[in-house]
Amino acid sequence: MAVVREFTLPDLGEGLTEATIVHWMVEVGEVVAIDQPVVEVETAKAMVEVPCPYGGVVTARFGEEGEEVPVGAPLVTVAVGAVPDDLAGLGPGTGPGAGAGAAGGAPDDGASAPSSGGTSGPAAEGPEDAGSGNVLVGYGTSASAARRRRIRPGSGAGPMAGVPRRPGETADGSAGTGAVDGAPGGAGAGEAGAATVGAVGATGAAGATGVGGSAKTAGANGSAGPGAVDAGSRTVAVISPLVRRMARENGLDLRELTGSGRDGLILRTDVECAIRARQERETMGAAGAVATVGAPGLGSADRTLGAGVTGVAGAATGGAVKATGATRAGAAAGEERIPLKGMLGAAAEKFSRSRREIPEATCWVEADATELLAARRAMNVPGAPKVSLLALLARITTAALARFPELNATVDIEAQEIVRLPAVHLGFAAQTDRGLVVPVVRDAHARTVEELSAEITRLTETARAGGLSLAELTHGTFTLNNYGVFGVDGSTPIINHPEAAMLGVGRIAAKPWVHEGELAVRQVVQLSFTFDHRVCDGGTAGGFLRFVADCVEQPAVLLRAL
Repeated sequence: MAVVREFTLPDLGEGLTEATIVHWMVEVGEVVAIDQPVVEVETAKAMVEVPCPYGGVVTARFGEEGEEVPVGAPLVTVAVGAVPDDLAGLGPGTGPGAGAGAAGGAPDDGASAPSSGGTSGPAAEGPEDAGSGNVLVGYGTSASAARRRRIRPGSGAGPMAGVPRRPGETADGSAGTGAVDGAPGGAGAGEAGAATVGAVGATGAAGATGVGGSAKTAGANGSAGPGAVDAGSRTVAVISPLVRRMARENGLDLRELTGSGRDGLILRTDVECAIRARQERETMGAAGAVATVGAPGLGSADRTLGAGVTGVAGAATGGAVKATGATRAGAAAGEERIPLKGMLGAAAEKFSRSRREIPEATCWVEADATELLAARRAMNVPGAPKVSLLALLARITTAALARFPELNATVDIEAQEIVRLPAVHLGFAAQTDRGLVVPVVRDAHARTVEELSAEITRLTETARAGGLSLAELTHGTFTLNNYGVFGVDGSTPIINHPEAAMLGVGRIAAKPWVHEGELAVRQVVQLSFTFDHRVCDGGTAGGFLRFVADCVEQPAVLLRAL
């Protein structure tokens, strides 16, 4: 007999107490395997796919997409040991009660009775009953996940009830929709009747060894019956969850795409091309379209932004932003209200806390970056890994922190102590479709320029794909803030609490400059340094900034610190 188990939102770490449901990955009546992700949630830190520790049939879901749920609240209930009717080999010979109760996830009257003592299926009694107990991504069992099958809701019975239709077939079964005869209970009965779906190798097991049924093909005039599946419910040939997320965030229907991968697999490039094509059509045909508000290059794939600035377009994605349709009392008609929830709310709270707790001060200086740019060109020789300008600035920053370790610190308010940290975990700001994030380069002080460049590139790409883990977003000790991509010279950013300082880099622009006693046009950059006045005085902050400026103007100065 099936046992219904309740799966609650687990503790996702980092002191998080709630999460927002972004996307349900299973439906009621769907068969799930142990450690299969069932829901994607957004915490104050990142997007997380939550796997369920139980295998069986999903009988209920709790919470709608966009709803915030606290840790410990129920997410789904799973009937462990249930055998769904579309896996039990029911066929045309099934009695009138066939298909009843399918929507609820329970076997119908024609299924093998659990009391027979020989019931078998994907969720039969065994090791799966207890569940794995592993609920965080990356901590599941090593066995490959079982194929997911869904119980199709329907009130009528028919030879085609619950059987998915292949792409291109009509609802009346005129293209030869497959049906499966009833199969007696036995080994493999849980897979009898599974049709071939999609183009990614999920092959049905009708007619497999151990299944006492045979596959049939409906005649040209055969009727699909009330339980037939509409064309929109066929399996989409997508493997990568990142591809699904990209399509979902851009409102793209994957069923309309033809994949360029093997066996029609839809790849990331296919989604990107479809998004670009749609944008081109909208640009050409929508004369009155609303223009995107923000600085040029806000959504550029190769730009890194300041940690103190949040992109308006990016912060409003992922379903976290909803405009209220009704006008509140005293409010202007047509105003938009954006809930401070999820990452947006966490960022707002962090900014406010930083300003409340940290007595910050800022100093700045202009520097001639002509030699630094020349050094970068010399490093980027053909055949060698490319070195980014941000990686060079990161290496200069770690060298400066080695000289002024007072700034790689934090303040323990409860103990009333300044805590100087031995390792430099360097954060840098990156703009994504979901808003501003600050990935952290671990042990940046122990990396070469090439290693820093490779890690910054990896973290940036992962951030834009929405795949950063909590460990890659937390526990930074110092932040490098490149706001020059906005085309501005200077800024006084908010310190990334609980860190003690932040180095800001403005745009590099050609300006008149006195070089070797003569007026010349040089590439000049403004550097700003915001620091917590509790951890150091102005002399230390000024010395740090001056050392950074000297390294920018004369990169050879770095050799003394290597």
